[in-house]
Amino acid sequence: MSIKMICSDIDGTLLQYGRQKLEGEIFDQIRALHDRGILFCPASGRQYTSLRLLFEPVADCCVFLCENGGVLFKDEQCIAENPMPRALAEEIARDMWQNSDGRGEVMLSGQNCAYLMERGLGMLDRIKFIGNRYQIIHDPAEVPEEIVKTSVYLHEGVEKYVDRFVPRWQQANCAVAGPYWIDTTTANKGIGVQSLCRVLGIAPDEVMAFGDNFNDVSMLDIVDTPYIMDSAAPALRARYPLHTPRPEDVLRDFLAK
Repeated sequence: MSIKMICSDIDGTLLQYGRQKLEGEIFDQIRALHDRGILFCPASGRQYTSLRLLFEPVADCCVFLCENGGVLFKDEQCIAENPMPRALAEEIARDMWQNSDGRGEVMLSGQNCAYLMERGLGMLDRIKFIGNRYQIIHDPAEVPEEIVKTSVYLHEGVEKYVDRFVPRWQQANCAVAGPYWIDTTTANKGIGVQSLCRVLGIAPDEVMAFGDNFNDVSMLDIVDTPYIMDSAAPALRARYPLHTPRPEDVLRDFLAK
């Protein structure tokens, strides 16, 4: 089966943590894929505004899986949305706010805006750094639209809080999303990829994907060709046989065929 779409996580996969911009090679590769009729799909917990800015030189060659599968964009239009039940999203947000020992800040994501309950611990700076649209709120009930993702930002790292939040909120696919983030959503990247495949007429076995963290598992598990980053946790490297230090290395070989 030929590959018709290539999905890639961003932070920790295409973009090393702490970096703000992508290098030029990936843009050339996305253009080359587009010329062959192969779609490139940034698949991220980021919102659409941030992703489109990151991929601006090639945005018209991409489809976008945003908010861990909660929102999908193509040609600057939202083509699918998977919102959380409102009461569940608010309950999770309050739990994360109240039970993170004063060290957690909460983000509730709408279709293309982040609603922030912040304590001045760094989340706002991070959201500005990646180019998200945002609004400061004081209670989850203030979010004026459907909520697609609820997250906690832990400026000292997630380790102490994984066992506190991840088992409790498995009904909302709670997973570590990076060194400082734990995400919940009733969608996930796998559901997002399946939605894209359905809308675009592509089969999951015609998809290649790259990821580095536990919130990528649902996506990697359903595609024909899953790659895990060399920097991923040992359990993830053991789960997937295909490893790479950089997606660009794999794409270079793929395009040379």
